[in-house]
Amino acid sequence: MKNSNLFQRTWLFVPIVGAILVTSGLLLIFDTSPIEAFTAMFEGSLGNQSKLLSVLAFWIPLLLSSAGLLLTFKAGLWNIGIEGQIILGSLAATWVALTVEAPAPILISLEVLAAMLGGALWAALAGILKTRGGVHEIFGGLALNNLAIILTNYLISGPWQPAEGGTFRGTATFPDAALLPRFAESRFSPLSLVLAAIAFALVAIALNNTFWGLKLKALGRNAKSAFLLGVSSQREAVYAMMFGGALAGLGGAVRVLSWFDSLRQSISGGIGYLALLVVMLSLYRIFWVPFVAFFFSAVLNGSITLQLRTQLHSSLGGILTGVMVLFVLLFGDPERLGIFKNGGNEDDGK
Repeated sequence: MKNSNLFQRTWLFVPIVGAILVTSGLLLIFDTSPIEAFTAMFEGSLGNQSKLLSVLAFWIPLLLSSAGLLLTFKAGLWNIGIEGQIILGSLAATWVALTVEAPAPILISLEVLAAMLGGALWAALAGILKTRGGVHEIFGGLALNNLAIILTNYLISGPWQPAEGGTFRGTATFPDAALLPRFAESRFSPLSLVLAAIAFALVAIALNNTFWGLKLKALGRNAKSAFLLGVSSQREAVYAMMFGGALAGLGGAVRVLSWFDSLRQSISGGIGYLALLVVMLSLYRIFWVPFVAFFFSAVLNGSITLQLRTQLHSSLGGILTGVMVLFVLLFGDPERLGIFKNGGNEDDGK
């Protein structure tokens, strides 16, 4: 049984190895050395302190969003709207930064709370559309994502435009007191790492050591059976969406207050959609999520150096991660493939 559980846990590496082999084959077709390409990506992401800090700065909002998605996936919900929830968190943090004058500790606290509230309320809207209006969370989430983008563009070019006039580039730069303290003039904020660690720990505890986490698991596995056991599918679905949205909103605050210093177009950077891939590649196991999210962050940041050194387009990193997710969909579930007939006795962190 122990060997079976060990093999089941390490099955995650099957899609990773498969994706690397496929990507290597593509590189050979284009007459490029896979070793040279992967070395360039490694050096572009972890080659020095500056590059490592950039990876960490991108990793933190990705980790926050992925942790939030675990809650909604556990409840059987596809929270596609997490991209919009990141944006609403950024908008809420921006509103505080532009309108409130206070010492840095108070101002940053207000920005973080506002961002979490903004993300939670936007997620609650998607949850209510599903539970009350019968709108599937995928369609409701996509609509809300587009609405969040439209709202961002309106605010940048309208009410929040810089003093020199309207522009689609971004708002005025935030005051220093509104920005998260950053390390060594990088985009990485140690405070954001602390917040992410606390949030991730809360999600892990909620899923594995609380009655609410048990209800989410029951709801995700069989909503009708959960209802017979007294679990309110509507209430728990909205709560799961709100909790996940709050973490996404916090990720949005990290983006706008440390990665940037003002509200910009495309402030989310596609992190919400990328978080969906992270969770799927992690096989919905919470303790794999930080490592997979870090891997994605390193690959995408290292792709820039890849383009400079090999003249290959930086989208190769996206191809690599996309192929990994494809392999997960094909081979990622060992129980579905019949490798473990009895399902094991694992503590999967679900």
